[in-house]
Amino acid sequence: MSVKEMILDSKHECMSRDEMAALQGERLVDLVNRVYNNVPFYTKKMKELGVEPGDIKGIEDIVKLPFTTKEDLRNNYPFGLRAVPQSEIVRVQGTSGTTGKLTIVPYTQKDIDVWAECVGRCMTMAGLTKEDVIHVCYGYGLFTGGLGMDFGARRIGAMTVPMSAGNTQRQIMCMEDFGATALTCTPSYALHLAETITEMGKVDDMKLKVGIHGAEPWTEEMRKKIEDILHIECFDIYGLCEITGPGVAMDCKQHNGLHINHDFFYPEVLDPVTNESVGDNNLGELVFTTLVKEGMPLLRYRTKDLTSIDHTTCECGRTTPRISKFKGRTDDMKVIRGVNVFPTQVETALLSMGGDISNHYMMIVDRENNTDKLTVMVEVNENLFSDEISKLNDLKKKVGAKLKQALGISAEIKLVEPKTIQRSEGKAVRVIDNRNL
Repeated sequence: MSVKEMILDSKHECMSRDEMAALQGERLVDLVNRVYNNVPFYTKKMKELGVEPGDIKGIEDIVKLPFTTKEDLRNNYPFGLRAVPQSEIVRVQGTSGTTGKLTIVPYTQKDIDVWAECVGRCMTMAGLTKEDVIHVCYGYGLFTGGLGMDFGARRIGAMTVPMSAGNTQRQIMCMEDFGATALTCTPSYALHLAETITEMGKVDDMKLKVGIHGAEPWTEEMRKKIEDILHIECFDIYGLCEITGPGVAMDCKQHNGLHINHDFFYPEVLDPVTNESVGDNNLGELVFTTLVKEGMPLLRYRTKDLTSIDHTTCECGRTTPRISKFKGRTDDMKVIRGVNVFPTQVETALLSMGGDISNHYMMIVDRENNTDKLTVMVEVNENLFSDEISKLNDLKKKVGAKLKQALGISAEIKLVEPKTIQRSEGKAVRVIDNRNL
């Protein structure tokens, strides 16, 4: 398949920077008028800043607009930020959170169409066409993963197998029987599936060629492991319910950053303290403005995701800006004894060791005598537990040293047998923080 055939909408995905800025400006002007006149929350916010719709003349004026936070969404639960009458809402989606009020987002039919277009672009980016069979084991329901992939597959005309999450044995049976060529799920569940398929001796029975994974941070080491086991090419898809679910961005076959569909979502990468742009290739907080969304458009939504951005043209031909693989989220970050620690740092360190070390781990943070204590549970090869105890102790010391080098702090290491740490069929839980901070 040629590079051109792997671009669904070359007009917008390859548009010149000046043309795109003009289009984004037109859409921003319309957006600001809509939210100012239809969403009291934004009317109040803009008035507090002394900003009126007439002050916004182009995309460069976006810095004059107020930020929106997840707390704002919670305070306006469920539909306080809706910008159209309820009669125009055809669907609601929500967060996958398990505590407190959900983050609920209403969608119009146009919002659904845009969502399908974005995921369709991503699937095309991975080389998928109407000839493919796409196995979806993201959860369906309020969570955006399953339905987002479903809409995208429908957009490119591919056959969809809407399995949802759970029942690993049935998942594998259907993947084999239906001839799935693409697998979409969280990376942690993809690895669990890969390991189970290997245990069943069915790797060579699969027709899989592509994996599209997201909804949780993952590393290049995990990507390579999934690819090596299943003999597929894996892609990192990004999205969040508040903006539109999966399809906001994904990496192409160059795997050099995730392309943002920026004719629909305007990205800024800002210093989270000063709120100033950090420029290209510098780490900052990702902020999005939904340029065309109707049901619940958002101005400068703070995602808390930490990334960098690159506006240069990709070798694939797309001119859309690319964000780097996430270092983490500001709310995933744990400050332990004054040091910022991300789960992805632990994962990278463990996977780099190879051999007897598994990628399955759990970080447990406690506070004892007013001092933070980090414990890292790591699964290791079962054979080690039948060997002499000195080998386990040596490995424990090596893991401890590797993590101290990676994190900058020491951790207590607990080596456990395979399958000890609970597997997740949704988002993997990597950290338990018992400090109640």
